[in-house]
Amino acid sequence: MLASAGYRYLKSSRRVLSLLECQCLTMSHIKQIQSHLTVSGTLFDPFAAGRIISFCAVSAHGDLSHAYLLFLALPRRTTFIWNTLLRAFADKNKSAAVLSLYKHMVGTGFLPNNYTFSFLLQACTQLSDLSFGILLHSQAVRLGWEAYDFVQNGLIHLYASCNCMDSARRLFDGSLNRDVITWTAVINGFAKTGQVEVARQLFDEMPEKNVVSWSAMITGYAQIGFFKEALQLFNDMQIAGFRPNHGAIVGALTACASLGALDQGRWIHAYADRNHMELDRTLGTALIDMYAKCGCVETACRVFDEMSDRDVFAFTSLISGLANHGQTATAIEMFARMQKEGVRPNVVTFICLLSACSRVGLVEEGLRIFESMTNIYGIQPVVQHYGCLVDLLGRAGLLEDAKRVVREMPLEPDSYVLGALLNACRVHGDVELGEETVECLAERSLDHGGVHVLLSNIYASANQWEGVAKVRKGMGEKKVKKVPGCSLIEVDGVVFEFVAGDMSHVFMDDILLFLLGIDKHLKSLQLEDDDNDDMKLE
Repeated sequence: MLASAGYRYLKSSRRVLSLLECQCLTMSHIKQIQSHLTVSGTLFDPFAAGRIISFCAVSAHGDLSHAYLLFLALPRRTTFIWNTLLRAFADKNKSAAVLSLYKHMVGTGFLPNNYTFSFLLQACTQLSDLSFGILLHSQAVRLGWEAYDFVQNGLIHLYASCNCMDSARRLFDGSLNRDVITWTAVINGFAKTGQVEVARQLFDEMPEKNVVSWSAMITGYAQIGFFKEALQLFNDMQIAGFRPNHGAIVGALTACASLGALDQGRWIHAYADRNHMELDRTLGTALIDMYAKCGCVETACRVFDEMSDRDVFAFTSLISGLANHGQTATAIEMFARMQKEGVRPNVVTFICLLSACSRVGLVEEGLRIFESMTNIYGIQPVVQHYGCLVDLLGRAGLLEDAKRVVREMPLEPDSYVLGALLNACRVHGDVELGEETVECLAERSLDHGGVHVLLSNIYASANQWEGVAKVRKGMGEKKVKKVPGCSLIEVDGVVFEFVAGDMSHVFMDDILLFLLGIDKHLKSLQLEDDDNDDMKLE
């Protein structure tokens, strides 16, 4: 009789569990099923409990907290149940909970399997917890799970994201089943660590590329200053039939900003609009930076106003653009707006503001901003801030105050700080302080070619030609060379670079002829202005 009743309950419970296959279940339905299993006495059966926990933890209509409470009440658990919860916490980016749950799992005598390691390594990657990841690697080796695809790919991702490229490459080379995600992770890792040649070699060897791998390579080029290569690859990506994603767009805009490639930047902006890309913080800031660096400050302001969510990077980028184009008052107004909107400035914001004040001689405003860093925002000035302060005081002719800042600053002055002081000496003809500053630079092995040229110019301004000859002789003896300047120009969407003294361009004769014509035209306009002034005097 009892055996017959138990069989009916078991059969009924199996029918109830089969309802979990239905795609339209809600938590209300799950709780009803759980109640039935409780009454039938089969809820704590590992199979039944595992099915309920799996739905609650993984399903889009589930409730992870409910799954966890049921998990805690279970007298018996299985590796499947542990893995289900680990997966759920990992998918919801609760990485610390994943590692904590794993420690509990091992403490109760359960050993991980290959699926367990995939969730654990995902959590370590999200936390950049290399030390725990190495511990997991050793456990995987000891338990014989290292060679499994899930584990090997997880380890490669972990080491690549933590910039341990030797370990990542060793595992990658030994892997027999490398998918496009693993290829991309290794390429991204090499690009992030500046090994862009290795990254590009791997990128070219990829048997199959996707939009993320293209984006990773473009971003890698942009991050280390290979801007031409970034734009070329961006074009190649579209020729290959891939639609640029958010990351590729941002990387290409970064390259356009640094190259001054306004036409390409505008095309990319139009592409983003056509494809209804969200103007989020990252894309908006990239557009602001590009337009500001290409001289289109009004367009940069318009993009800024179109952003629904503006952070410190968007504000700082626009403040920098305004300051670089002489709109200091507007830059300071933007800082006030930033404060009003509750956005906290960072160290770069203050560098931009101090530079803006320095350019137009707003000494009192600059000093107020400098003091507010510590007094209001609790930000300790770094060397760049002191360099801006020295430049601010030096440009205004307050050389003694600038010298006192250098002497009393709590940090070791670098080439930026001493260079600002040296430049002030050149502007105001202070030969003695200039010589002293160059000595300080030489003591720190920071006396590059530009420093000697500045000192030479200081002597020349003071008609001290013996000093000029001495500096130039010293440069010759030390084989010091000034790094030549360069300029960039965009023509029909192509960026051309011209280096001072380099006459190798294929159209150099035509360029020189055209420049000569411009020079004559400007001189003729100057003569006309002089004649007009003479006529007015008469």
